Amino acid sequence: MKEYKRYLVTSALPYANGPVHIGHLAGVYVPADIYVRYLRMCGRDVFFVGGSDEHGVPITIQARKQGCSPQDIVDKYHKLIKESFAELGISFDIYSRTTSKTHYKTASEFFRKLYDEGKFVERESEQYYDEEAGQFLADRYIVGTCPKCGNERAYGDQCEKCGCTLSPDELINPHSALSGKPPVKRRTKHWYLPLNEYEPWLRQWILEEHKEWKVNVYGQCKSWLDGGLQPRAVSRDLDWGIPVPVEGAEGKVLYVWFDAPIGYISNTIEARPDDWEKYWKSPDTKMVHFIGKDNIVFHCIVFPCMLKAYGDGYILPDNVPANEFLNLEGDKLSTSRNWAIWLHEYLRDFPGKQDVLRYVLCANAPETKDNDFTWKDFQTRNNSELVAIYGNFVNRAVVLTHKYFDGKVPADLKPEAIDSETLAQVPAIKAAITDALEHYRFREALKEAMNLARLGNKYLTDTEPWKVAKTDMDRTASILNVSLRLCADLAIAFAPFIPFSSDKLLKILNLPEDVLKWDYIGQDSLLPEGHQIGKAELLFEKIEDEAINAQMERLEKIREANAKAEAAAASASAEAPAEPQKPECTFDEFGKMDIRTATVLEAERVPKTDKLLKLTIDTGIDKRVIVSGIAEYYTPEEMVGKQICILANLAPRKIRGIESKGMILMAKQPDGKMRIVAPEEKLVNGAVVG
Repeated sequence: MKEYKRYLVTSALPYANGPVHIGHLAGVYVPADIYVRYLRMCGRDVFFVGGSDEHGVPITIQARKQGCSPQDIVDKYHKLIKESFAELGISFDIYSRTTSKTHYKTASEFFRKLYDEGKFVERESEQYYDEEAGQFLADRYIVGTCPKCGNERAYGDQCEKCGCTLSPDELINPHSALSGKPPVKRRTKHWYLPLNEYEPWLRQWILEEHKEWKVNVYGQCKSWLDGGLQPRAVSRDLDWGIPVPVEGAEGKVLYVWFDAPIGYISNTIEARPDDWEKYWKSPDTKMVHFIGKDNIVFHCIVFPCMLKAYGDGYILPDNVPANEFLNLEGDKLSTSRNWAIWLHEYLRDFPGKQDVLRYVLCANAPETKDNDFTWKDFQTRNNSELVAIYGNFVNRAVVLTHKYFDGKVPADLKPEAIDSETLAQVPAIKAAITDALEHYRFREALKEAMNLARLGNKYLTDTEPWKVAKTDMDRTASILNVSLRLCADLAIAFAPFIPFSSDKLLKILNLPEDVLKWDYIGQDSLLPEGHQIGKAELLFEKIEDEAINAQMERLEKIREANAKAEAAAASASAEAPAEPQKPECTFDEFGKMDIRTATVLEAERVPKTDKLLKLTIDTGIDKRVIVSGIAEYYTPEEMVGKQICILANLAPRKIRGIESKGMILMAKQPDGKMRIVAPEEKLVNGAVVG
């Protein structure tokens, strides 16, 4: 394994159009902080970078809704996010923002160097333009009627009523959200990063050199590479963002996906202007990105291509331990539906219980698959693990030391085999925690740390010093000597995970903060004979049903409100009039259509599309391929073996380079969703419908 002199750890920049919730914490910020705290305790040189992502269309839209400037929006949420992170103990070395002067300068210079060296491809395309407002329109600023469900307030990228993905060209009667007037098409020029040119290098770097990456990360990268990379625009027509630093590029800004990762660099420069390069350009620096699975492509493919194109010695990430998503009470977290536990609200409702949230989110971290947060599990883990195991052991050891030895660490006067056998387990537990942390298995590491607390609890239960004290005070002294040593080990072992509790335990043991060194776990010199410990104090307190019930009631009200809103939307869809009848056709015209039954043999997604499935079908006449836009409604797995009806004699045409022969018959429901027209019983393939 390569030895590194320093570590650069980044965490995904949260978008400053709202607060952060537990999904963000479990997926990114808690594991990143655990890792960083562990590295610091090992004495390693670490720089931990965070910051707010403050550009992009959603921020401008929110600003218009609230009647304020985009800067007002990002100022509000940057402050809230930064303060919430600090209160939770996320120990950034810097938490800055992409609206800083340093970032503007850094991002502009980055773009300009790539531009001057011919690393971009210039392309012209036709985009919607609002003549009255005098600007090009982002997809979200184009409103029209949804072609799927008839919603008259669909956006150019999505219909929020039926949920389908759209493009502006698909909208019926599109108009500008700015002026209300129909937009026109105008040609506009943009710059693209040709990812396709870096594909051979990426294949070698990721697929051959980083097979140790997490399965979800490696698999997603391989899928993108196998699908073939395409040039990606690095600019767009907007008035909020970093202006493209090229003459004649007025009204154009750096695309937020290009601008944001440069924030890692600019924030480092802001904090360490004199030596930032050693973290970004030294081959003996290890860079690790903590992100959610929705950012894998940007951090494993796009940003490395940017750094590769820039050159100048920039290092590449050694690992990208992306997590999956966290659900809440069985449902997907949704900011638009308010189905979330917001960090700032948790800190308000559970004062002083930062560590409980950190503990539970780590214990339930979605490391390999999506996981679920429930308030009952939160309560159980606090009461049954933190209180009943860890806290109980520490409290018993401290209380008994005060009772029998006036709070002074007793001498190891009468050791027995159980003492050495218990202490001998500490190095093995430490090694297991270390290995798990070094390989980004934080749930496993936390479990091993709790095993250390279980070891202490069992030791006290087995030795029963409260009974031994009646007949043998020397033996009691040895038992409590061992118990206090285990308490010191626990303070260190748990420090990366629940730092506030470790600080509290240090005060109880009357130990300075500088004992929080990883190598000190298992040492017997931290609490010498006669050392005066502090007063007993509960490390954790039980969480009562009332507090949990209040949170459950809040979620239930949100669930009911969402259900009512969805029911109202469904009712409106159901009441929508049927589409008008199409013009009459003659019997002879109908007779030209050859409609037949068929069975789907194979099904797969068409790469780089959201809607298309490639189906291999048996028509009874032949086996053929049909490309159909049904991926929104059916998975490939659902389609295999399904009997369908097709228009067999539709003239073939190429879709995404695949020749499609025929059309699947579908029926559109009032809500815009499409369902397959199929025979009610199994028929032979090729049966003629008519």
